Order: sequence, then structure tokens, then C-alpha cells
Amino acid sequence: MKKVIVIGAGIGGLCTAIRLLNKGYDVTILEKEQRIGGKVNIKIKDEARFDLTASILMTPEIYTDIFSEVGKNYKDYFQMIKIDPIYQVNYYDKTKYNYYSDIGKMLDALENIEEGLSIQYLEFLTKSFEKYLNSKNYFLDNPMINKEEILNIEAIKKFLELKPFTTTNNYLKGIIKNQYLLNYLIFQSMYIGINPYKNSSLYTLIPAISHIYGLWYIKGGFYSYIEALSKLILELGGKIYVNTEVEEILIKKNIAIGVRTNKGNYKSDIIVCNADYPYAIKKLIKKKNYKKIEKQDYSCSVFIIYLGLNKEYKDLQVHNIYIGKNFKGNIQDVFKGKLPKHPSLYLYYPSKIDKTISGQFKSILNIMIRVPNLKDGNIKWNKETIQKFRNIIIKELKSINGLENIENDILYESYLTPVQLKYKFNSYNGAAFGLSHKLNQAAYFRPHIKDDTIKGLYYIGSSTHPGNGVSVIIEGTKILVDEICKE
Repeated sequence: MKKVIVIGAGIGGLCTAIRLLNKGYDVTILEKEQRIGGKVNIKIKDEARFDLTASILMTPEIYTDIFSEVGKNYKDYFQMIKIDPIYQVNYYDKTKYNYYSDIGKMLDALENIEEGLSIQYLEFLTKSFEKYLNSKNYFLDNPMINKEEILNIEAIKKFLELKPFTTTNNYLKGIIKNQYLLNYLIFQSMYIGINPYKNSSLYTLIPAISHIYGLWYIKGGFYSYIEALSKLILELGGKIYVNTEVEEILIKKNIAIGVRTNKGNYKSDIIVCNADYPYAIKKLIKKKNYKKIEKQDYSCSVFIIYLGLNKEYKDLQVHNIYIGKNFKGNIQDVFKGKLPKHPSLYLYYPSKIDKTISGQFKSILNIMIRVPNLKDGNIKWNKETIQKFRNIIIKELKSINGLENIENDILYESYLTPVQLKYKFNSYNGAAFGLSHKLNQAAYFRPHIKDDTIKGLYYIGSSTHPGNGVSVIIEGTKILVDEICKE
């Protein structure tokens, strides 16, 4: 039985472990933190469960397939609830719209906004879903290790059909003429940390997937899924060691033979690194040339406020978006290294659907804002900066109908900054979504799941192919395990 060491108990490491255990491998996961999950983690305060980062679950079968693959019923491990409306969107001018997964409700809502808008939306939905299917079949579901996978006539033809050289903004503007709907769709395309006014229209498939597959909520919060994966790993005979930090990947004659940790050495036949790829290249592989990593582009970061509240807010849905003043300018500021003056917000309010996670508070709320990563921005995330930016955010929050007095209801407040992402989770440059998804850093041109020169060393995570996002990483573990089994 071949021994596998998985570095990091993030979503990629956990799902890789399950799929390898199912193939008969002996798998040990080494996690430097006390709690597993990586960035898909939890903050507990007064019995309340705040999801640390991830909160949006789309394409639910990706989450359930890993259980059925090993002969388990996911319902014995976690419970999913479908959400509709999928989003409530508040605009700075006090306009508010609900957007639905139910196609009938959605089209009615759009016609109430503007006559003929439903036709434009259906065109967007059709074209973007076709993009998704082509991307999945030709790129996302392939390992992209060899040039032949992308440098062939069929792949090039399909790639060009995706209109990759048109920006997200320009592509959407060609279809959607209403600014309210346009900004709603643009906002979602930022979920992988890119600039929608400069980056490829490939990522307009994100809002289309949200609509077609719907958005789902896991009872107990997103971290309940991590707990379910952990339980499954232990049932399958896997081992998870926390507080065990890998300090070096041991290599002999270009073969990965094990790892050195703060608790001693572990030998293995195969190593799967779920640490952020740039961090791994620079810090864990001592002989690897990492200069290229320094020159690459990175996604933006996030600033998150966690609030424990003394009130329930009927004016919020589970997933809420606030589109701020000068939407375009404030988004572009982030990618110029500046904090936005009128930030747009993503508000996650799980208490709307799940009373069990609020603990001793009446409800809990996460507020997420895109901010520069530590490479692109010269921002000192000290107490003064955090307080000043927090006040700007709360001011925007209070402009939403029904939230005018929310500051008076705050019983608990804490924050996540790019600095914490860098040092707690080894997110290189504090980039929340890993390497940027520019075209020259996508598919074959993104770091490969299999090391190009070191035998027995593999990678999974936000900065490697197929890319970032929980769903994408989980799917990527299928490709990874297939490659390992080929060896």
C-alpha cells in the first residue's frame, strides 16, 4: 500500500484524501493549525458559528458526489437547503431587487424592473452556460499538464468560442442594457478575485451557474461540510494530525521522499501539497527556483467584518449584495492598490434560514469587501486603518433600508485582514484567491497539479489548475487523483 502525505487540511487536501483512501492508498494529512479546513474555517464566539470565508454553495452535486463515490449517503453527514431568492441586491440609490433561481420568478422580477430585460437575461444565461459546458469539457475537467491538451485545433477552436479576449464588463454590456442588472452580474464575476473591467469574459459563467444550479445552504454553516469530510476520512482509515507544520518537502535525486515537520520527519511515496502553491515553491521546496512566482499576478484580497447582533433583520436574505456609489471606480481602486471610498459589499446572513448558528446572539452577519492584496497595495493593516475602514463600511451598511440603526445592535465585532490570510493560512501576498486568473495564468499556463521535475509531488488548491473557488477545487481533486493513479 503506497503511503501518501497530504500537506494541509484545506478543502483540496481533505477531498483528495477521501478519493485516495477510496483507491486503497494509506493517507496521512498534516495540518499546521489546531483546526482543519484551511480558509474554509470557522470562528466561534458565545456559541455562535461564524463561517470564516466561504459561504456560497453552488453546483451541489459536486459536494455530494464525493460521498456517493465511497458508498455513503451525504444526508447522513450534512443537510443542504436550497435558497431562493438567491440574492437580495440593494443599491446606493435605495433601489432594492430580489433575484431568483426559479426561472419564472426571475423573469417576472426582471420585467418589473424594465420591459424586455428578461429577454436580455435569457440570452446571457444561454450563452454563459454554453461557455461553462465548453470550459468544463475541454479545460476544467482535463489535467492540462501537456501542451497537446491546449495546443490542438479542437481545443483552440473551443477556446476562441469562449470569447476570452473580451473583458467581463464589455461582454455583459453587449447583452445587458440595464445598469442595475449589469452591476449585479459584474459583482458576481469578482468571486474569484479578478478585475471585471480588465479580465476575460470567461468568468461570466459564475452568475449563470448560480442561477441554473441555484444556491444552497448547509445547516450549521459552511464549516459543517468540513466536519463531514473529516468524519468520512476517519471512517475510511485516514489520519489527520493537527498542530503539525510542514517545514520542508524532502527531495532526493528529484524524487519526493517525505516531509520535515515541527514534530519530526514523515516518509512517503507520494506527497500532495495543499498549501498555497507560491508559498510551497518558495518555502517548502528549498532547491526550487521561485523567481517566476514573484513576477506573477495575484488575485485581490478581502476584508471581512463579523458581527454578533442583538436583533433579527427581516430586511435581509441569506445572501445580499450592496452596490455602492461609483461602482466601477471603486472596484478599479482595489486593483490599483487603494481601499475603496464607497465599497460594494457582500452580506452573508445565515440566521435568516438557520437559528442554530447564532449562539447567544439574536443573529449573526458577515460583511465581505474586496481589498488589495499585500503585493499591490501599500496598506498598513493596523488598528487605525481597520477602524477607519470599518467606519466607512458601517456607514454604507446603514444606508440600506432597515439597517439604519444596526450599529446600535452590535454586541460582538471582529475582523479578517489580508495580513491574517498571509500568516495564518500562508496565502501568498495575502491574496484571498491565489494566483490571478489572467489568460496567461490559466489552464496549461497555470501551475500544474503534477510537479514538472520532481517525481511523486503533486499540488491542489487555489493557485493551481483548474483554479480557485471551493467547487472548482473539489472537482480538481478528481483530476489529481486520476493522475496519481496513472503513475
